[in-house]
Amino acid sequence: MSRELLQNVRVLDPVSGSDRIADILIAEGDIKAVEEKIAEFPADTEVRDCRGLILGPGLTDIYSHSGEPGFEDRETLESLMQGAAAGGFTRVAILPDTSPPVDNLAGLALLQQHIGSLSAGRPRLYFWGALTAGVKGQQMAELGELASSAVVGFADGLSLSNPALVRRLLEYIKPLGKSVALWPCDRTLAGNGAVREGAVSVRLGLPGIPASAETSALAAILELVASAGTPVHIMRVSTARSVELIRDAKARGLPVTASVTWMHLLLNVGAISGNSKDSGGKNALTALFAYDPNLRLEPPLGNLSDQLALIQAVKDGVIDAIAIDHNPHTYEEKTVAFADSPPGAIGLELALPLLWHGLVETGEFSALELWRVLSAGPAVCLGQTPATVAPGVSAELILFDPEISWTVEGQSLKSRSANTPWLGQKIAGKVVQTWIY
Repeated sequence: MSRELLQNVRVLDPVSGSDRIADILIAEGDIKAVEEKIAEFPADTEVRDCRGLILGPGLTDIYSHSGEPGFEDRETLESLMQGAAAGGFTRVAILPDTSPPVDNLAGLALLQQHIGSLSAGRPRLYFWGALTAGVKGQQMAELGELASSAVVGFADGLSLSNPALVRRLLEYIKPLGKSVALWPCDRTLAGNGAVREGAVSVRLGLPGIPASAETSALAAILELVASAGTPVHIMRVSTARSVELIRDAKARGLPVTASVTWMHLLLNVGAISGNSKDSGGKNALTALFAYDPNLRLEPPLGNLSDQLALIQAVKDGVIDAIAIDHNPHTYEEKTVAFADSPPGAIGLELALPLLWHGLVETGEFSALELWRVLSAGPAVCLGQTPATVAPGVSAELILFDPEISWTVEGQSLKSRSANTPWLGQKIAGKVVQTWIY
């Protein structure tokens, strides 16, 4: 393997809490040295001046959707991995809502066999096992069988409407020692809503989803966690009140972690209206997003107060991780009226540069805070050892240039789908190299 010496690179390592300018020597797949100045190195070493570039551990996505198997016209596992690598993600956990779903060992074996045939050096894919048979929320899947396999944990990725079933699931899974991820959403309260309920939804003329659709379901989940004692990860937190409930639950010692999706930190419901006043001036591209079906998400984008509360919760550690929830759809599926559009947008290639410029360069987050909730935080939530930048460990690293400008177009995206509100826009920031050994 080649030897590389990166000089004068900004090294971010959330595990050690380090943010410094240093030299780093990588050889034979391992990090050999991280020092202020490396003066002695083998003669065949490739030396690179990396001033202005950022080196950090590879990013981890706690949950995303795959088109394959069943919806390969949206995305294949190979294109997903290519998109993840282009965006700096070295680990991606895939939700089980494929066709067939990952609710038994045969479905899991099919996926593992397929990724095993792909070339090395790609992001590592992990798979969530389904909580319920067919991901239909009616009866338990073969949890014992799946727990003995390589699933990273259990999650349907959809809301579960039966509290009695959730209780049985938590009680059954507790001795299995696997992670559980639940999305709090009361479908009866959400109804046919398409955006967050409030003044903006009225002006938009779109059916609203009340915040209580999330918070009432979350309160019930937290009560069941308190009763069962099973560790649970709360997916897709999107309201200010949910932040309060999770903060209180953690203060009481409940074994819960939580994540927010990246777009809920950058945007709010005002982006859909195209009125910068509605968005509180939080995004300069608001007018370009008006009624964009790619902003049709589950949960819906929150109000400005929700967005601000989520940002603060990430900084405070109440929310442990940023999830991408990458959800590819075809052009035809998304080229419909807003309320008729299937929810979801891609994000693996876009999250890091847009979060960097939207939160770090604006002073909302420090660089280390952002890297923590995109790398170490998600890994810990998955029960994994986070990647780190330290001598003697395998190189699981990315090199990020925050200044490279590029246009988000179909041909510039590695993902097979291009359902994103930033399509056609010029953005800054790109991962220029990835190491995965």
